[in-house]
Amino acid sequence: MEEIKGTVKSIIFRNEENGYTVLELVDATGDEITAVGALPLASVGERIEITGTWTEHPTYGRQLRAQGCRTLAPATLSALVNYLGSGLIRGVGESTAREIVNTFGTDTLAVLENEPQRLTEVPGIGRLRAAKIAESFAAQRDMRDIMLALQEFGVTVSQAMKLYKAYGALCLAKIRENPYRLIDDIEGIGFLTADKLAQNAGVERDSAFRLKAGLKYTLQWARQEGHTYLPRDILLRIAASERLLGVELLPTERALDELIIGNEVVYQTVGGVDSVFLPRMHFLESDCARRLLQVVNTPSPLLFLDPEKQVTLLERELAISLAPQQREAVVRALTSGALVITGGPGTGKTTILRFIIRIMQNMGLSCELCAPTGRAAKRMTEATGVSARTIHRLLEYGYDGEGFLRDEENPIETDLIIVDEMSMVDVQLMHALLRAVGSNTRLLMVGDADQLPPVGAGNVLRDIIESETVPVMRLTDIFRQAERGMIVENAHRINNGQPPELTSGTEDFLFEEIAAAEDVARRVVGLCMGRVGRLLTQDPRKDVQVLVPMKKGPLGVYALNARIQAAVNPPSRQKRERRQGDVTFREGDKVMQVKNNYKIGWKKARYNGMAEEGIGTFNGDLGTIMRIDPVEQEVEVLFDDERAAVYDFTMLDELALAYAVTVHKSQGSEFPIVVMPLVGGAPSLMTRNLLYTAVTRAREQVYLLGRSRCIYDMAANAQVKKRYSALGTFLRELAPLIGVAG
Repeated sequence: MEEIKGTVKSIIFRNEENGYTVLELVDATGDEITAVGALPLASVGERIEITGTWTEHPTYGRQLRAQGCRTLAPATLSALVNYLGSGLIRGVGESTAREIVNTFGTDTLAVLENEPQRLTEVPGIGRLRAAKIAESFAAQRDMRDIMLALQEFGVTVSQAMKLYKAYGALCLAKIRENPYRLIDDIEGIGFLTADKLAQNAGVERDSAFRLKAGLKYTLQWARQEGHTYLPRDILLRIAASERLLGVELLPTERALDELIIGNEVVYQTVGGVDSVFLPRMHFLESDCARRLLQVVNTPSPLLFLDPEKQVTLLERELAISLAPQQREAVVRALTSGALVITGGPGTGKTTILRFIIRIMQNMGLSCELCAPTGRAAKRMTEATGVSARTIHRLLEYGYDGEGFLRDEENPIETDLIIVDEMSMVDVQLMHALLRAVGSNTRLLMVGDADQLPPVGAGNVLRDIIESETVPVMRLTDIFRQAERGMIVENAHRINNGQPPELTSGTEDFLFEEIAAAEDVARRVVGLCMGRVGRLLTQDPRKDVQVLVPMKKGPLGVYALNARIQAAVNPPSRQKRERRQGDVTFREGDKVMQVKNNYKIGWKKARYNGMAEEGIGTFNGDLGTIMRIDPVEQEVEVLFDDERAAVYDFTMLDELALAYAVTVHKSQGSEFPIVVMPLVGGAPSLMTRNLLYTAVTRAREQVYLLGRSRCIYDMAANAQVKKRYSALGTFLRELAPLIGVAG
């Protein structure tokens, strides 16, 4: 073992997830040394002492493999400037660092640590900025000490940063007190990580403490998979398995019984099967059922105004003759307390909505339009000519600091709420909406029940339809083949289990037979770069969206995003970038928000120079990275070409590259052109409803490429992944009690 002191000249490579770093160090003699190892906090300009052993790399030569590292004060003023200006301290760039060192000289670090108020002596630094710099310096110092101590627990760098952010100086004490609390407190830390910490802290493998945590974690995992509960037998089998607890069933059953007795989980029969819920999920579904059935019983003011006559008058005014199904849907929407309208593309849903809205306006009645995502709301506005909002904005999330402002105490004052893209609405969002539906407000739910279920927990639209407790209008007649050509026709062929027509010769639905995955991947990159003239666009970067069934593999999200990014937005001296785990984000990149963030602020520029402000970006929102600031440690993303949101570097796990996205993540969106590579995959994934959902995301053109056999097999594969949800059961059980006919 040797101890080498020196100044960090450059960081050649760093894995943000595990802290593995390759750096260049200049020692006291001026020699440059390459050091490798877990050096997560070493910064350019910093003076450090590394303990390690010398190794000989076959390609890169002699390297010092670090076993330990501690920080030393910078030896020279220039090194001190480099250290402070390296981006370590928020708000301090190279010029500010130079001013600070010019002012305090060799006393700089002592001032930052003990007399930070003196920073106001530096030209250009006021009281507020001085406080910000001091806070950042202190946080880095405290975090450094704690992160070094956390290494004994095997915590990754990114996890350690989240732990420090949540617990601060009490971080180590909290972990030793109860490692399993991290599951609830820290996003990204699941049972396996907490269990590893617990074992390091001496918690017994079969302790009731551990078994209960494993059972609750299994239910939380199920929620992330879309389930609102699990049957008891399945819960016990998953929790006790070698992949999780690795214990016998009997002690796991005893632990579950204790959770039930302690009301930490809810035990109920669903469809004749003993089932277990997290308390929150049980409340959401049961309360949704109660509130929805109350809306069903809401009387319509149009019952006494002859809605049939209103439809006829509007047909004459607009010179449009509704088909019988469309007319029935309009009348039922005007006269029902709650109604579901479901149907595929081209079945006339937009025309129906226009008639409903216009008649409501003619009668002096109000209605609110909303959808789960910003893109879906924008499409709804364009289709109807009436302003639509996201459900979150309709419910005014965050304007009071926490939660939705609109609820039963402050309901939405309108006669009718119309929700589009209902297939995307999960049980949590549905519950928030129903809480805000006033006693005289009716609800119209519009969606395609044959699309994929929501990303979040529950199966709201399908459960409502199958419960037969809420009126449902199913649209089956197709009215828009001529307008939408083969996209609509093939969508319905797929939905009916028939193979799509791949050789029709039309421009709006193209297919290329390519057998090898590598050849398909190269062709996809070529399409995204505009090298293929068959696309109906001059701007593929803007108009093309690649949709794929899976995340991994040569045609998965991860691999395709890396290849497309390298082709359409390669590294450049004019573009800053930031590495997050295995992904490099670069200015100009297309990105997607991958989890709901209800608190992040955004601004939207207006033509009069004023800026509209709001709160929240949501799972599936698409945007472009406009700016990466290494000094302020933030990334600015422009969503939907209008909303600018700023992310702290620690929040970058909320973003993902979006040149290619999974079909699940595309729900509620519509793109000019959809490119979809298909060569094969697991039958449980390569299903009819996944292919149907992908095709219906395209507005102008679908471009499939790969193996035709794979496409035909998907159209024939009606397998639907089982999703355990109880809303339908609760609706059927409550309907007789509330007075709603089954």
